Amino acid sequence: MDPTTRIAPRTATRIALIACLGMALALTTPAATAADATTSIDDQVDVAVTVYNNDLALVRDRRTMTLPTGVHTLQFEDVASRIMPETVSIQSLAQAGSLAVLEQNYEFDLISPEKLLEKYVGRQVQLRNLSNDYDFALVDATLMSVNGGPVYRVDDQIYLGHPGQVVLSEIPDSLIAKPTLIWMLENGRAEQEIEATYLTGGISWRADYVLTLDRNDSVCDIAGWVTLNNQSGATYENAELKVVAGEVNRARQEMPKAYAMRAEMMAMDVAGAPPMQQESFAEYHLYTLPRRTTIRQNQSKQVSLLTANGVACEKVYEFRGQQHYFHSRQQPISDQRAEVFLRFQNEEDNEMGMPLPMGIVRIYQEDSSGALQFAGEDNINHTPRNEEVRIKMGNAFDVVGERIHTNWRDLGSNTYESSFDIEIRNRKESAISVSIVEPIPGDWVITDSTHEHTKRDAFTAVFEVPVGADEEVTVSYTVRVRF
Repeated sequence: MDPTTRIAPRTATRIALIACLGMALALTTPAATAADATTSIDDQVDVAVTVYNNDLALVRDRRTMTLPTGVHTLQFEDVASRIMPETVSIQSLAQAGSLAVLEQNYEFDLISPEKLLEKYVGRQVQLRNLSNDYDFALVDATLMSVNGGPVYRVDDQIYLGHPGQVVLSEIPDSLIAKPTLIWMLENGRAEQEIEATYLTGGISWRADYVLTLDRNDSVCDIAGWVTLNNQSGATYENAELKVVAGEVNRARQEMPKAYAMRAEMMAMDVAGAPPMQQESFAEYHLYTLPRRTTIRQNQSKQVSLLTANGVACEKVYEFRGQQHYFHSRQQPISDQRAEVFLRFQNEEDNEMGMPLPMGIVRIYQEDSSGALQFAGEDNINHTPRNEEVRIKMGNAFDVVGERIHTNWRDLGSNTYESSFDIEIRNRKESAISVSIVEPIPGDWVITDSTHEHTKRDAFTAVFEVPVGADEEVTVSYTVRVRF
């Protein structure tokens, strides 16, 4: 070895002390592909993406290309890194039956500094080092190990790491730059149009709704959005987009770590109208965007789902009891806040009627100056048409109550009698109606009451109580319960 290129012993000592420093890798000669033909995103003529609720998407990738006839290998690049290779299927759209897959491989051993060093263990590399007088020196070395960090042999000296550059001669054939499908094909037509279909993880969607409530709490406007998150490892340019609402069953299986990678946080990209078109599909609902859109990797995108104006709605106040109130004597409960709900019918006669995917509804309402203020949010489940939508807004500030257990008797034979006074105080400037919801266990009967009640079901009694502005109303009742 040329003495002018040797690393001084004093420098070697410094290298051993700073073995934890990072390395930059320089490559001189890339390896040639072993495939007979290669297709990339440049050959793509169409792509369609159908996204499901449970972190799953179906991709249909259509490409045109010229292929050798007979048996050969095709390298199909630019697929999602979260692809499920066992779900891949291809077909010829140019001529049915002209293309057959004999073998399929999914290559995901991607180029990285760590992978490159692993492939070079036991082989010769070059170390480019910055010496004390800031002149570069190049030295031949053998990479002995990468366990816990690289170990090099230079002549009779061992170096634990290296602060400069490691220069490699080529990229090993077993490493690729991006996830790739490699097929062994039997092809009977030179000019082909191929559609590859596969499932991938890493794409999810949810529904988000913005509800604007009028000052009288009786009419609202609703805008629905589909929010897409793409961390699948691919970008889908000018794609046909569909989303499926519903619980699609999937077989349970262990997910390989290579498919469980997660990308960085996403940037928001809001798209505008027109809204999506809805149709029934199997036991689910399918929503189609009536235009094409680009779904970029590591991106959050919103597209319009629906718009409805002038939807009739109703604000509901509830005081809700607990089952354990009826098992034993209870201490008085003061300053109980009424829960506030907003409800409306998802019907065509009410300017709605589209099946609503599950999601979050955020409610806004104008203040006295006309500015919109946030008034609460809640999750809704998948809601078919002609069903009620019920959204919890929060707890009322001006509607409070007090519950007093006025009497409790053990009548024997697991039978008990309880009496309650429930006082409701409405400090609002307008009259309201309050529902007192009592979840009564066992076999029960209300023997005495100041107000009428409705037996909603076997375990629920409901008192509908009108309360005027700044008024106090007390509901008293006695119930006999047998457990």
